Amino acid sequence: MKKIAAEIIREYGPFPGADHVHGLTFDGRHVWFASGDKLNAFDPETGEMQRSIDVAAHAGTAFDGQHLFQIAEDRIQKIDPETGRVLSTIPAPGGGGDSGLAWAEGTLWVGQYRDRKIHQVDPETGDILRTIESNRVVTGVTWVDGECWHATWEGDDSDLRRIDPQTGDVLERLELPAGVGVSGLESDGGDRFFCGGGPSGKVRAVRRRR
Repeated sequence: MKKIAAEIIREYGPFPGADHVHGLTFDGRHVWFASGDKLNAFDPETGEMQRSIDVAAHAGTAFDGQHLFQIAEDRIQKIDPETGRVLSTIPAPGGGGDSGLAWAEGTLWVGQYRDRKIHQVDPETGDILRTIESNRVVTGVTWVDGECWHATWEGDDSDLRRIDPQTGDVLERLELPAGVGVSGLESDGGDRFFCGGGPSGKVRAVRRRR
């Protein structure tokens, strides 16, 4: 397993009216992040806030190329980003203990914080298709180039972990500086991870080495 120090290449925020960063996702142009009662979008090139949607947004966020998905307590909402309307909901597998959210392979991947699991979920029904076990709490999930990554945050320690999606074995770790928490994780599909900063209200870009 490779273990290296994470390289933080940029910090964004904190943003007005958004005290916390919960989940976050990237739609190709904007980084969206959940702040409790809103979904907010900012431009990662300028760092400027672009817009907000009034919707319950308590944990992970994902984007399927057309719609946003947002964990709100014990359910996952499918949202039209143009209108802000909630189009449908499915039950979240953890019943309120859910954390990260990602879109890959035509399905949702839902982190279970204390259960230390990642569930692959049918986006139409909420049925669990399979489960990956982790050995640390899961605070964010993303897929990039066929690789599954998840974030952890325990005490003052946070890292980003590339895991084997079949076994859950840790293949690589990017360690964040002490005291820097990660509350959500997304890839831009290239050389950046976007990491939610929890109560700091910040989003951090971390270099992905390839």
